[in-house]
Amino acid sequence: MLFECGKNAPKAVTDAGVLRGFTLDGVHTFHGIKYADAKRFEMPQPVEKWEGVKNADSYGFTCPLMYDDAPGGELRYHHGYWPSDENCQYLNVWTTDMSAKKPVMVWIHGGGYSFGSCLELGAVDGDSLCRNGDVVVVTLNHRLNIIGFFDLSEYGEKYKYTANLGMADLVAALKWIKTNIAAFGGDPDNVTLFGQSGGGGKIQTLLQMPSAEGLFHKAITQSGFYRVNDLKSAAKALPEAILKYLGEKDISVLETVPYRKLSEAYNAVAPSLREEGYDVDWHPHPDGEFFLGGGVQVGFCDWAKTIPTMSGVTFSEFSYGHLPEQPYEMTAEEVDERLAKRYGSYAAELKKLFTAAYPEKPVYELLALDSSFGLPNIQFLDAKSQQSTAPTYSYMFSYSFPLYGGSPAWHCSEIPYIYHSTHKVPVCGEPVVRERLETQLCTAFTNFAKYGNPNCAELPKWAPYTKGNEVTMVFDRKCEARVDFNRKLTELHAKATNGKR
Repeated sequence: MLFECGKNAPKAVTDAGVLRGFTLDGVHTFHGIKYADAKRFEMPQPVEKWEGVKNADSYGFTCPLMYDDAPGGELRYHHGYWPSDENCQYLNVWTTDMSAKKPVMVWIHGGGYSFGSCLELGAVDGDSLCRNGDVVVVTLNHRLNIIGFFDLSEYGEKYKYTANLGMADLVAALKWIKTNIAAFGGDPDNVTLFGQSGGGGKIQTLLQMPSAEGLFHKAITQSGFYRVNDLKSAAKALPEAILKYLGEKDISVLETVPYRKLSEAYNAVAPSLREEGYDVDWHPHPDGEFFLGGGVQVGFCDWAKTIPTMSGVTFSEFSYGHLPEQPYEMTAEEVDERLAKRYGSYAAELKKLFTAAYPEKPVYELLALDSSFGLPNIQFLDAKSQQSTAPTYSYMFSYSFPLYGGSPAWHCSEIPYIYHSTHKVPVCGEPVVRERLETQLCTAFTNFAKYGNPNCAELPKWAPYTKGNEVTMVFDRKCEARVDFNRKLTELHAKATNGKR
């Protein structure tokens, strides 16, 4: 292991000042770069310039959580935490050549719009992806939950953008990248966003934000979509309830009340408002100006139609809990009984469609099939491919892991393969399959970042998703390009489960 952080450490000249990183086994690394500053409930602003050289060798703050998390499911979700602060606009860069002009891949983390960070998942390893994919990798943090998406717009012009400040942070980060990434060996005119779960939803939101035009050139959404609901707006009710709980009347008090106290107030009043039909969850809010609304719902804006896009899901997402501990021990009769219990009168037809779509999978895996992400993904692919001048590519990650005797691909399970970091995740350790899938996924994703086309020698020919030829690359023990292989299955499954997990 070769490490350098002394006189030969890499330095980058940014618009605010000089940064010094470190080098590890040929990868130049910069941690904790401040890309913006912001006061609570205000838009992000450029950072102040500094004199001399600033060290970039420690990760920056993550956004605070509104509640204490609990350990669990570490074999599936390897989580990590880091010190948090409201002033959490930090990013990290990995590069192998400071003088090059390489494609840039910008990771948008998951966790919905409420929690998560670029450090949360151990598999998100910029070092491995940079080295093996020959790209510049950027990961970042931004405001979430009550400091990133609290709609106070009813209280005047000052609070006009409060419902979308988390997205404004992302735009600020992309502007920083546009201005500065060349100093790290990245090409500012070849930037690809990729993100999973909430990160995918944020990318679909960015595609509909005029302020993001020209800041990225390709988009990959993984198990994420922009959600809509028909609940009542809480733009007035939620702030009023929080003020009442705090014993205050002036909305400006919320600008300075300690974060923990603000979170406590929200957690106290939100349940009853939710029962009354109010939308008290955190997410972007369309306003027809800053955020136009989801492309599926209102149509894609003109510049979004020119962005090559790749979108996909995992087989099970969060539905793996419907499998028993040792599913392989069930008899055919027991499987049918469980299918009937889960899907009722739809069970027989779902079984027929499932065996046609996944002929090599055991029927009991139908119990773990997801459509809560799968159907919105198909709707996004349909809309994006039919409205765009740029190609759209579809994928499905359906590999069954050797966990508890067999566990279909869950939410986040594809990430280590894309990041070429399966060595960090024990559950990915099936010999031969691990190496092959890792090469296939990492190469496909980095090829898409480089060329707008995921095709590579390691995979069958992968055509774009178009109406009448809805091609999906199925990543599994054997990768195949399938045409419209699971639409009917997904649609019927959504109907049988009422769109729930």
